[in-house]
Amino acid sequence: MLAPGRALAGIVERLGRGTLGWCRTVSYLVAVVTSALALACRRAHWSSAVWDVFARQLLFTGVDAIWLSVRVAVAVGIMVVVQAELWLATFGQMELIGQLLLTVLVRELAPLLANLVVIVRSGTAITTELATMRLAGEIDVLDAQGLDPMTYLVMPRVLSMPIAVFGLTAVFTVVSFASGYLVGAAMGSIVGGPGLFFSGILEAVSWEDAMFFFPKTIVSGLFVAAICATEGLSVGAAVTEVPQAAGRATTRSLSAVLVVSAVLSLIIYGRFLVIKVL
Repeated sequence: MLAPGRALAGIVERLGRGTLGWCRTVSYLVAVVTSALALACRRAHWSSAVWDVFARQLLFTGVDAIWLSVRVAVAVGIMVVVQAELWLATFGQMELIGQLLLTVLVRELAPLLANLVVIVRSGTAITTELATMRLAGEIDVLDAQGLDPMTYLVMPRVLSMPIAVFGLTAVFTVVSFASGYLVGAAMGSIVGGPGLFFSGILEAVSWEDAMFFFPKTIVSGLFVAAICATEGLSVGAAVTEVPQAAGRATTRSLSAVLVVSAVLSLIIYGRFLVIKVL
């Protein structure tokens, strides 16, 4: 009886330790995000150097990633329409293809894949850049010059990434709908002109979708930026820590995006589902 009791106590201890560590990590990231937003609210912190960092990061994270997002969106729109055509044709409900596109793309795939593009392209770059600056002693030089690393390095990146994610998600959604319509019309599964197709999608959009779209892109972008920046600044003195930090930033950013998506789905759609059932 003693051995099973000790084993159970060990499992509970590990679970408790992991839960506490997860809570500390989340609270730390929330503190980084709120600190960056608080700094951004003060005009004195927006020097020309900070504006330059913000503009360059927004250009690299958002504008330069548009073409990649368009290519991914075209492929996703085609795949979703093909699978939807096969599935809906079985039940004879092809008129629901537009609503299915709205549900799959706007609520789930578009924000998720836009975040994935940002993490792969810019998240690892931010982590590697800040880690290299830490190893080269540039962070200490900024301190010596009176430049706060939080204001100069973290804040503009935390602000630029959610804007980029929101814009790329919007581009991804529109391009996916367009490619889906073209393929669906060519296959004969979508009847009517593009005006009728897109007007039907707009009519199906609810205010719950808007409530879900904005926080899912903005909140996830804030957490991804905070994770990548803090991982880059947390390296020690070894060069080998740079790729390790980049790997941790990628995996933790993907986990954060999935957790944010799941939590928001439960809060928004789960609540309305309960209300409708009651």
